[in-house]
Amino acid sequence: MTLARPLDLHALEAFVMCCDCQSMTQAGARLGITQSAVSQLVKNLERDTGTLLLDRDQRPPKPTAAGRALREQATGLLAHARSVSDQARSGAPTEGTRLLLGCVDSFAATVGPSLIRALSGRARDLLMWSGLTPALTEQLMRRDIDMAIVTDAVVADPRIAVQPLFSEAFVLVLPRIAANSTDGGDVDPPMDLHAAQARWPLIRYSLRSVMGQQVERCLRHFGVQAPRRFEFDATDPLMSLVAAGLGWAITTPLCLLQSRHHLGDVRVLPLPATALGRREFFLLCREGEWQGLDDEIVRLTQQVIAQHTRADVARLMPTLPPEALQVSATGRSGPA
Repeated sequence: MTLARPLDLHALEAFVMCCDCQSMTQAGARLGITQSAVSQLVKNLERDTGTLLLDRDQRPPKPTAAGRALREQATGLLAHARSVSDQARSGAPTEGTRLLLGCVDSFAATVGPSLIRALSGRARDLLMWSGLTPALTEQLMRRDIDMAIVTDAVVADPRIAVQPLFSEAFVLVLPRIAANSTDGGDVDPPMDLHAAQARWPLIRYSLRSVMGQQVERCLRHFGVQAPRRFEFDATDPLMSLVAAGLGWAITTPLCLLQSRHHLGDVRVLPLPATALGRREFFLLCREGEWQGLDDEIVRLTQQVIAQHTRADVARLMPTLPPEALQVSATGRSGPA
């Protein structure tokens, strides 16, 4: 079976102009083309539709019954085509836009639901993918996703804009062990990073993840050298071992919120403040393709962090200082 040829919109516009002007010469003048070009476009349209559209025996030529039916539909078709063309040229997102947003797992599980709710009126379909930063960056480069919220701003493509979102401090996570106090109550004995290293094995994030690489730099900064025994890509299995008393770890407030069901079985303590002791979040987006929606995602994300996420951290991890989670100064930049 032969499929019908799609209508040539340029030819359809010429046909409509002929009907309205009742003259191919005047139609050509209105369109900025010759009379012969108008005639050829109408003939091409008749070939594609398989029917006669203009009765050329009449002076001036009049549309046939099929021509009148096509003329009635043509206004809407041409108006829709112009609207699609205008949107494509402007790059401006509309309520019918489909947005594919990639996020690191800890963000998707904690900040993600509030961000999706806030963005629900800006896109017809809002799809959120989660994964590790290297995979998300590669998907953005391949255009499998439209934007990415990641923890590494190093991108090789100069067309990718980088916007800072927020940062969080690395924190020390220990098993909850209690020692009898003098008044008969149970208290956790004092503990720091080096005391934890002397008592338990270190449970690490895998070096396949940016998180694992960043934690390793933090450990070296603090002079911690521990054998590699337990490594995980995800927070939940890491936290389950700490909660079971099998080791200690360094993680972040968002990762702990993601695995909050383990918080009753662990101790969360701050680390000494240092530049290497923070994890940064960034929005990556192709420059100029979303005209304001990327800025809106930055604004809404920082609003969620300031108004909701920081309150959750303070309530569930009261031992951490307020600066454990900080909104970044906004500003667009190229790749680092």
